[in-house]
Amino acid sequence: MEFNVRRLAADAGTFLSRAVQFTEEKFGQAERTELDAHLETLLSRAESTKHWTEKIMKQTEVLLQPNPNVRMEDFLYEILDKKVPMRANNHELLGECMIDSGHEFGPGTAYGSALIKCGETEKLLGSAEKEFIQSSAINFLTPFRNFIEGDFKTISKERKLLQNKRLDLDAAKNRLKKARVADARSAAETELRIAQSEFDRQAEITRLLLEGIGSTHAHHLRCLSDFVDAQAVYYAQCYQYMVNLQKQLGSFPSTFSNNNQTAGSSSSSIWVPPAQPAASLPAPPPSQTSPALNELRSTSGTRKARVLYDYDAASSSELSLLSDEVITVSSVPDMDSDWLMGQRGNQKGKVPITYLELLN
Repeated sequence: MEFNVRRLAADAGTFLSRAVQFTEEKFGQAERTELDAHLETLLSRAESTKHWTEKIMKQTEVLLQPNPNVRMEDFLYEILDKKVPMRANNHELLGECMIDSGHEFGPGTAYGSALIKCGETEKLLGSAEKEFIQSSAINFLTPFRNFIEGDFKTISKERKLLQNKRLDLDAAKNRLKKARVADARSAAETELRIAQSEFDRQAEITRLLLEGIGSTHAHHLRCLSDFVDAQAVYYAQCYQYMVNLQKQLGSFPSTFSNNNQTAGSSSSSIWVPPAQPAASLPAPPPSQTSPALNELRSTSGTRKARVLYDYDAASSSELSLLSDEVITVSSVPDMDSDWLMGQRGNQKGKVPITYLELLN
């Protein structure tokens, strides 16, 4: 009991001494020991690492789960140490809706069958998204979170101890300055040597921990590489799913009409029945040759044109087209009347006029 009382009294005395030293430093009434430049640099790098690790974590969480309510719900499950319930994501919900509507319209109809195929692809996209989120959480977010909740907490604890040891050291220096009696001065010198030794020891411990930040950066670099790999796999899967869906939808018959166009519409149309083989494209009948086309051929200017149908280039001199995209076209002297010169960015090549609708 007596030992505990003495221990408490000593702790209270140490705390009071540190408080007095800290207050006097704030008011400029006491000198303070500055840390060496290398240690200050390490401390600054550690703080910067913590700051940016937290920001990257936060933005990654927003990327993986844009809904703040769902993020909060997941956070509460994590605090309660409970398993997060399985939820359908937006792709899966859209997929279910499309599949149900497709069955309602009839899987034997073109529209119903297309809806079902789109719905199945949306569900595949949803599954790929879940795999990407899970992989990113394990290989990217978890190591970052472990640093914040583990390594950096240890660094903060040792840094606080270093601060206390520095206060003890500076308080011992001040007591030595104020000592006048020989015995008091001798005791103060002994106390200063002990305080200096403890401060140096704690500074070395803190320095070793801070130098480990370099290893943390190397580890986080590997995690970043894993995250990029996961993104690459995810987007490649999504691209392949959509390409396959495009091919499936391309097998359905399409009906094109200009019901929404009037005589006073803002676009001039060059329209013929659906495409024939590129080698034998028919020239537009005179009734379908628009004034806009005649104007384009009579000048050396360019016009914008909307692509009506997909077109695969038959040679390197031609330009492949995607339905509904807008390209720039021009007339080239001595070019066959069935063709125009098309340009998309840096790509250039012949395009059949039967696939185009000139725009004003």
